[in-house]
Amino acid sequence: MSGMIPQRFIEDLLDRIDLAELIGSRITLKKAGANYKACCPFHDEKTPSFNVRPDKGFYHCFGCGASGDAISFIREFEGLGFTEAVEELAKRAGVEVPYDQAAREEMQQARTLSDALDFAGRFYHSTLASQQGTHAREYLQQRGLDSSIIEQYQLGFAPGTGTALFDAAPQDLKQPLIETGTVSNKYERPRDLFRNRVMFPIRNTRGRTVAFGGRTLGDDKAKYINSPESDVFHKSREIYGLYEARKAIRQLDRLLVVEGYMDVIALAQHGIHYAVATLGTATNQDSLTSLLKQVRHIVFCFDGDQAGFRAAEKAMENALELMVDGLHLQFLMLPEGEDPDTLVRKEGPEAFQKRVDGATPLSRFLFDRQGEGLDLQLPEDRSELRARVEPLLNRMQRTTLRNALWQEMQRLCNAGNQWRGRDSRGWRGERRERPAEERIGVRLSKDSLLCLALLEAPELAKEVTDLAASSRQYNQARGLAEWIQAREIAGRRGLVRALALDTQARDRFYHLFDGMEHIPAREKTLASAREILSPEDETQRIQRKLALVRSGEIDLASLSAQERQELKRQLTLGKTGDAS
Repeated sequence: MSGMIPQRFIEDLLDRIDLAELIGSRITLKKAGANYKACCPFHDEKTPSFNVRPDKGFYHCFGCGASGDAISFIREFEGLGFTEAVEELAKRAGVEVPYDQAAREEMQQARTLSDALDFAGRFYHSTLASQQGTHAREYLQQRGLDSSIIEQYQLGFAPGTGTALFDAAPQDLKQPLIETGTVSNKYERPRDLFRNRVMFPIRNTRGRTVAFGGRTLGDDKAKYINSPESDVFHKSREIYGLYEARKAIRQLDRLLVVEGYMDVIALAQHGIHYAVATLGTATNQDSLTSLLKQVRHIVFCFDGDQAGFRAAEKAMENALELMVDGLHLQFLMLPEGEDPDTLVRKEGPEAFQKRVDGATPLSRFLFDRQGEGLDLQLPEDRSELRARVEPLLNRMQRTTLRNALWQEMQRLCNAGNQWRGRDSRGWRGERRERPAEERIGVRLSKDSLLCLALLEAPELAKEVTDLAASSRQYNQARGLAEWIQAREIAGRRGLVRALALDTQARDRFYHLFDGMEHIPAREKTLASAREILSPEDETQRIQRKLALVRSGEIDLASLSAQERQELKRQLTLGKTGDAS
């Protein structure tokens, strides 16, 4: 809808907005000359790196790279779409957004439907607190929910009389309730869709009710039913509990995707506020896209039965097509017969949190599931593994993760005799030595390479910090480097000791090297880091490549004809120098 707002209006609106005043109304700003500074609202930090330039009309964080104008800030901070952000700023500036007539009518219709659904939510919530809701309140108490969590999620009760909502609705909202499907008008006889059910309002990121889920308190065949799709509700795009999670945690860094409304609410009551549920299935790509717009780290949580594993595999297959570098997906399979609601009550939030922290990365889950039942000592089973995995990898975009997964598949399929159990005897019982594993070249991102280099040589921290200050692509390395500098750590042993003894640091850097299937040798890591930190001239680059060829880490056949010719020239020069 952004195309229906004239660009000239947007430019004038931005000129009217005092950016420092806008941002200062939401976070604490401190004057710094003509500018303002603050701790960034978009990532966790102790030293202010968030800068606001009112004269230029933009902000920038030197820590996480977040930047933009007033519209960008409102969208990111409030979780709004472009149109909603423009409307918010227009209201602040006291002007009206100049939509064309068709767009205006469409938006008015959507507002009317949302008004009707908000009314229904208030009606159900108030009914839960009334005499009619006694049975529903008792049910929720039996499920362990207290009044604060009921209020937070605005739970309600739909009376069983059949027309209670329709009868209570104002005249101007009766037809909108029918249009949303909350009231059925089959045979021209209005009848409430939800009857004798505990109600779960489904709210969008702005907190407006767009649909409902209802859990029966009787013996209905359908234990749960949801609102039908409407002009304001598209099941595959909405995430239950996302609005509540964003209110509870301003800086969401991950989401735990569970399967039911009660799972979300039970986890929230036990202090785990980042749980959400997709509506219908977590395997839908629209749902996955909606989740990935919010965070870069998702943990899928499924019951540990066969149906749960099938659902997890489906989610993984669909997620592969959306994976880009920087995304982190994990899978948590619960003990069979348990779900998040029952398990968090049985073992407590700390134990459940440990399960989440130890969830299986996508890479390991993929090979564990596809390799189930296979004996990789057998050529036939190695061939079967490749037949299962290769089509999945072909769905992926060309990323560092895809390259690493491809290398792992080749390693498992081409060198299966390296993966033996405790009995490594041959067919005739003779003892065989385990062959040495080949080193596999893996392309890592520059950010990851710098992190590895800091682990090997913490004294590089100052250079990494200086480099990261001018680029957004080294955020992880910068965080580790600044931590090393702040604690004045010198030497690898001191770094390992500091990480081992500092609980906060362990939690902060716990996932730093997730997704790395292979770690390059120390010399290669440091050489690559030095190339990033101090770009060298062509001759030095060739000399370094020559050293890698001599050490056997680079195959001469993999070089281009021009590179081989240059290496030959360097060898000639080297021999001449030795002779002299």
